[in-house]
Amino acid sequence: MNATREGAWTPLRHPVFRALWLAALISTIGSWMQTVGAQWLLLDQPHASTLVALVQTASSLPILLFALPAGVLAEFLDRRLILLGAQAFQTAVGVALVLLTHAGQMSPPLLLLLTFLLGAGAAAQLPAYQALIPDLVPTRELTSAAALGSISVNIARAIGPAIAGLLISSLGVTFVFAINTATFAVFFVVLVVVRVPSPRQSLSAEGFLAGLAAGGRYTRHAPVVRRILLRLVLFLVPANVLWALLAVLASQRLGLGASGYGVLLALLGIGSVVGAALLPRLRTRVGPNVLIAGSSMVYAITLSALATVRSSAIAGLLLLTGAAWIAVIATLNAATQTFLPAWVRARGLSIYQLVLFGTTAVASLAWGVIADAIGVAPTFAIAAVLLAATALTIRIWPLLDTAGLSRLPVEAEHNPTIRLPKDEQLGPVVVTVTYTIARDPEGFMALAGRLRNSRLRTGGRGWRLLRDGENPQCFVETFTVASLAEHQLQQTARLTGADQAVIQSARDFSQPPPAVAHLFLAPTGHDR
Repeated sequence: MNATREGAWTPLRHPVFRALWLAALISTIGSWMQTVGAQWLLLDQPHASTLVALVQTASSLPILLFALPAGVLAEFLDRRLILLGAQAFQTAVGVALVLLTHAGQMSPPLLLLLTFLLGAGAAAQLPAYQALIPDLVPTRELTSAAALGSISVNIARAIGPAIAGLLISSLGVTFVFAINTATFAVFFVVLVVVRVPSPRQSLSAEGFLAGLAAGGRYTRHAPVVRRILLRLVLFLVPANVLWALLAVLASQRLGLGASGYGVLLALLGIGSVVGAALLPRLRTRVGPNVLIAGSSMVYAITLSALATVRSSAIAGLLLLTGAAWIAVIATLNAATQTFLPAWVRARGLSIYQLVLFGTTAVASLAWGVIADAIGVAPTFAIAAVLLAATALTIRIWPLLDTAGLSRLPVEAEHNPTIRLPKDEQLGPVVVTVTYTIARDPEGFMALAGRLRNSRLRTGGRGWRLLRDGENPQCFVETFTVASLAEHQLQQTARLTGADQAVIQSARDFSQPPPAVAHLFLAPTGHDR
């Protein structure tokens, strides 16, 4: 077996990862069957294009609402218990869906509500599941493990819709909903049987609201993550026209039934699996930026062709589209997982999922409304032009190079020794670092932007760099941390090798070494 193939599938050699990956694959197959069944129930309704697109919106919107709280809980609570609770909740919702559909009581609003509730269960489990992956495989296999997550989604996309189409034609939508419900129960049983590690932090050091704020602060001050999210949005907005309207395209333009629609989704899934198998080699040869831009252009071309093709050539187009989709999504997902440090991984991934599914929800609804107004073919053409335009922006907003950046936690070399009595360590801590820069002050100030981002994403607020008007060689860095406990986290659990390197570079500019002070609120007579 060559190195490329071995690297792509190696994480499956680890028993716990393999068991969870297979359970997630089975559950995702059921979810795709559920999506096909729900969309097919709505095709005969008035305003079908909008209603069908709303199925995607209803399943994705919960991520927008619940992803961030779920990410914080996954940081502090037992991730296995979170996953167990999510499966139990989704099983209960699935049972209600089956019973109501069988009784003929499933109206479009009720179907969308239950789809939303299933999405809420998925929102609760996604950060916990993805944050577990680095604990299940060695660091060197993390990129392959992240890619396998995307592969499982696309294997499910290849299998689930095809099975759903056949079953809807022969046994009806209710049976498809029942199978989806059973997959949640299977995942639950696997979680009960398999020994899943669940490292977590203590709520005593960082509360829920503070943890929620810390996750957002980290993303806001991490240029690498911001750029990944920008590329994700630029791709998803036009690309989601396909997932939102493929059922309408299959029914209205191609005259296909449920089984035919399932075959179209299966072709997309097969293309995604093939693309995922080729992905490691392509990424090595051309790099992530060229891969994203090229895949986006391929996707744009196929969207344009899908707006006009009514022949068997659509099969080849969908294979190409699936391969292009996985190339972009898997590359961005792997980049996120490998960059985020352990202390904020679940929260950072929840923000990634929020952007992924939130953009999907909004874009799907928008494309459905546009298609109702101007038709499916013109809508696909508009999306193709928009996607081609966003692909060209890779020269302006490329993914940032993270080669050589250590993401492993380290402990600060200069921990503070606080002599103030504990009862006087009141409120926030103001940290000042005084540098004496006799040589190359321009170089020091050029580094200050990276220093600022490091301080802010690990817990600092109100960062400033001041220069002494009477002594131009004197620079004072100042920032505030909410408490001494959080500052200690900033100096230990939250500090990566890359952060330490930036801080040390700043210290190296100073001769003599910089002086650090930690200032607390001093009680005054007015306060008594």
